[in-house]
Amino acid sequence: MSDDWREIVAEWKGEMTFTGRNAAGGSVQMGTQNGQPGLSPMELLLAGMAGCTGIDIVSILRKKRQLLENFQVRVRGKRADKPPKVYTEIEVTYLLWGEGLEPKAVEHAIQLSEEKYCSASVMLGAVAKIHSNYIILQPGEKESG
Repeated sequence: MSDDWREIVAEWKGEMTFTGRNAAGGSVQMGTQNGQPGLSPMELLLAGMAGCTGIDIVSILRKKRQLLENFQVRVRGKRADKPPKVYTEIEVTYLLWGEGLEPKAVEHAIQLSEEKYCSASVMLGAVAKIHSNYIILQPGEKESG
């Protein structure tokens, strides 16, 4: 049986700054240190969701033989006014660049990720209303807006 536990150690770096590390040595800075801004713990939740769904979608589109050239996942969240100030609403925009990307394939990949594979999306969706949309762009095309 595999070990299902994941462990992060958050080490205080002074003031209101922590560095989080995983067992493999990956790290992330939370708070500002030596004038260098880091992500807040609540921003890390959004970043985790963006990365989680992004990895799923890239994998699914590859299996569907969709030629993805570039990809961004933009996530923004609105928090409750009173503590514990959980996210109440989250907006996700997927920007996909590629020649001949099929909208049906993109929609299916997003649906599978958001509803089945992305643990972060499903978990955050238990407390926040999640809205998502996507934009397909040609290689080299700039996003309008």
